[in-house]
Amino acid sequence: MSCKPKPLTDEHLKILEAMANTSEPCGSKDIATTTGLESKVVSSRITALKKKGLVESPVRCKYAITDDGRAELK
Repeated sequence: MSCKPKPLTDEHLKILEAMANTSEPCGSKDIATTTGLESKVVSSRITALKKKGLVESPVRCKYAITDDGRAELK
């Protein structure tokens, strides 16, 4: 049984793209509005992206894409 990391879903990529297009950290509600996803979905996907090191939370309840996250979009 291998522990291969799961590939990113379309939802994950939409969230990363939305973050890549902003110059400052944004809240999950802003991301939900931009992507058209429900805020509950955005929150749970952000948690997964943080665990992978693709998103960071420099300010409480605000999120920003990391360099690794940007690399995933290329």
